[in-house]
Amino acid sequence: MDDVKLIGTLDVTELVFFAFVLFFLTLIFYLRREDRREGYPLEDETTGRVDTPGGPMLTATPKTFLMPFGRGTVTTPTKGREKVDVAGARTFRSPGAPYYPTGNPLVDGIGPAAWAERSRHPDLNAHGQNRIVPIGLAGHISVHKNDADPRGMAVIGADGEVAGTVTDLWIDNAEHVIRYLQIDAGGKTVLAPMAMSKVKGRKRQVVIDAVNAAQFAAAPAPAKVDEITFYEEERIVAYFGGGYLYANSERQEPLL
Repeated sequence: MDDVKLIGTLDVTELVFFAFVLFFLTLIFYLRREDRREGYPLEDETTGRVDTPGGPMLTATPKTFLMPFGRGTVTTPTKGREKVDVAGARTFRSPGAPYYPTGNPLVDGIGPAAWAERSRHPDLNAHGQNRIVPIGLAGHISVHKNDADPRGMAVIGADGEVAGTVTDLWIDNAEHVIRYLQIDAGGKTVLAPMAMSKVKGRKRQVVIDAVNAAQFAAAPAPAKVDEITFYEEERIVAYFGGGYLYANSERQEPLL
């Protein structure tokens, strides 16, 4: 039995098929425009030539985001062309060639120590309050009695030496977890990511094998004693994360 004809030889099945094709083409057109909103134009790594896309399918207006709690709007791209004067040199002249650091990679932001230019505002919880704060500012949160409290414990670096002492805990008052350990590293107060820390309660030690003991003092620190911004978090995590490759020369050598 044939399908019911709508107009001439056009039946319901053909109409559904044509509608799907039209939807699919429209979706491709939309997605190709959307993925041009950020990260473009492309720049050739070797020659520096800028590939500027053109045409209605390859161009789109920048996105504008309405920020919560009266922080206005943010339009992308916000910083324009990214800097290329990184403190590193390519191992050979070819697109995709790896870079080797020419300075201090933990500070210069090379490779795994790289960071993004994030907002200079602190993260906020659903009530508009600073989300990550010293534990003393969140009176309803405390370390469980069955867990070892890291405060007062010695911090051991990747080289087995003492880097300092844990003096405070910075917690996430939205998820009730410890985000950073505040450490007195030879007269300078720094924050180290809790995710890179191993608390040994019986030994009264916190092992952070991301960097060597002497490198803790050079870690980025928040400008305020009770507040940390997105950008400061990015710098701290990048510094310690990059240490897994750059803390010493042995880590930069191949395993095989």
